[in-house]
Amino acid sequence: MEYNSILIEPVLSEKSNILRESSKYCFKVDPRADKIQIMEAVRRMFGVHPLACNIINVSSKPKRLRGREGRTAQWKKAIVTLTKGETIAVFEGA
Repeated sequence: MEYNSILIEPVLSEKSNILRESSKYCFKVDPRADKIQIMEAVRRMFGVHPLACNIINVSSKPKRLRGREGRTAQWKKAIVTLTKGETIAVFEGA
């Protein structure tokens, strides 16, 4: 698996903004990726040193559109903890 295809997009939410203060960054990742691959992808793409990675499988939710029932897609979220003092510029707006 290519390292640039593991990280799909950063997760920007209120909760992820609070986690950023403690050097934890959230990403939407490929469902086939494991913790070691995700940490290596973050290290290579952003030039930082990740300490840990927590993975959450976000389940689908029921939704309704014009009376028809459906579900949102499942996805995988990774919370990567960096060493103290390091930041990722994508999240900081630079």
